[in-house]
Amino acid sequence: MTSPLLTVDSLTVAFRQQNTLRTVVNDLSLRIDAGETLALVGESGSGKSVSALSILRLLPSPPVEYPAGDILFHGESLLHASESTLRGVRGNKIAMIFQEPMVSLNPLHTLEKQLYEVLSLHRGMRREAARAEILDCLERVGIRNARARLGDFPHQLSGGERQRVMIAMAVLTRPELLIADEPTTALDVSVQAQILTLLRELRDELNMGLLFITHDLSIVRKLADNVAVMQNGKCVEHNSARALFNAPAHPYTQKLINSEPGGEPVTLPQDVQPLLQVENLAVSFPVRKGILRRVVNHNPVVKNISFTLRPGETLGLVGESGSGKSTTGLALLRLVASQGAILFDGKPLHQWNRKQMLPVRHRIQVVFQDPNSALNPRLNVQQIIEEGLRVHQPELTRSAREQRVIEVMQEVGLDPETRRRFPGEFSGGQRQRIAIARALILKPELIILDEPTSSLDRTVQAQILTLLKSLQETHRLAYIFISHDLHVVRALCHQVIVLKQGEVIEQGECRRVFSEPQQAYTRQLLALS
Repeated sequence: MTSPLLTVDSLTVAFRQQNTLRTVVNDLSLRIDAGETLALVGESGSGKSVSALSILRLLPSPPVEYPAGDILFHGESLLHASESTLRGVRGNKIAMIFQEPMVSLNPLHTLEKQLYEVLSLHRGMRREAARAEILDCLERVGIRNARARLGDFPHQLSGGERQRVMIAMAVLTRPELLIADEPTTALDVSVQAQILTLLRELRDELNMGLLFITHDLSIVRKLADNVAVMQNGKCVEHNSARALFNAPAHPYTQKLINSEPGGEPVTLPQDVQPLLQVENLAVSFPVRKGILRRVVNHNPVVKNISFTLRPGETLGLVGESGSGKSTTGLALLRLVASQGAILFDGKPLHQWNRKQMLPVRHRIQVVFQDPNSALNPRLNVQQIIEEGLRVHQPELTRSAREQRVIEVMQEVGLDPETRRRFPGEFSGGQRQRIAIARALILKPELIILDEPTSSLDRTVQAQILTLLKSLQETHRLAYIFISHDLHVVRALCHQVIVLKQGEVIEQGECRRVFSEPQQAYTRQLLALS
């Protein structure tokens, strides 16, 4: 019998806080063989990422401690290895795709510089040879027109494109073991399918072990050989993927499998005037060249979108990453220049300047995709949620603002006693509730939700969907829901627009589009979901 590539043997991970030791992973045992995929699943806060980061000793010590157990790579301990030994393993033999591409990519360097650095450090390649390999890898992970994108900076890419660059960066080193921490979270279903195919090909081509951390059980079903389920720092079930899905033994595993988004959108109010009317909305970004950076062309990213939205109604915007979904949201918020008409409650927002927009800003709010980036880590929850009140209702007293924060925290299911804490002290689902509370406190009529559930596990996702429906019924909120998760769109949206490369492929009532799609692209998205 061959020895395993990686063995996690009764590992316990704890964080020291002054004189107390808080255990976050308890007695975890895993084994990964060469060419095998092990999926590590569980809710946020269950210890998945801490376990993965411990393999490469990437957690700061102190405060992290390992009271018991060991981690063996080819039979050699990583927990007790020297720093020089670990430097030889990290990147070369064990690579990692991190969960947050915005944090992981250097905002000051171009894509080519960051990818070349990987090949230069780990494989000693010269720039010309490296460029050919970089282009091949970017095309394999689905970056369109890769050669033209080499000079781009991370902020010029969509969330999904940034995640694909992170995957390319990890696989360029051809590692023996790849640790992938939620690598497909920000990706739409078609690109997700490409990435899963790529990871399978690389696994087979390099006989690579793959530790795949995810909350999406549909991916686990397609990719994994074996599955370990974590809850509160413990592995509650470990089995082959087939056996686990056919007959889950632990109640928690059964709960995860049964927590797919479901239900119907809220009932629409009858005979109401439109709240938002959009006609032929288009967005183009200037292409600049030369020393003086003169505009030589325009790159169209959104083309002729039209729709009407009533109070209490939800419009879903779906499509691949880079299809123009988030740009459409920014245009509606008047944060990027656009052409076409935007009428909000009959007011021509497309003709208004920044000063004219200010009085209407509190009526249109936004919840961003990544609560980690959207919430200021230096402000506590009270300060984050009341920030809009300070701008739009400066006449409110401090005690009045605090009372409004308490009320809105209760409404979104947060304990008001935690309002003095900072974002880093909350789970992903709780941070998203904080972001929703920040938008809700101004009593808006329209909320633009940009992938608000994509980074959440299924059980928390279901809670957030229930919350959004409840708030919609109570306040007759209109939503524009940007997502690549068609299960979530089906459960929440009344109408849907399918976008591809900025163009409307299909549009109509959500139930009709999902049951009788007219276009091949829509049918492809539904088949992959």
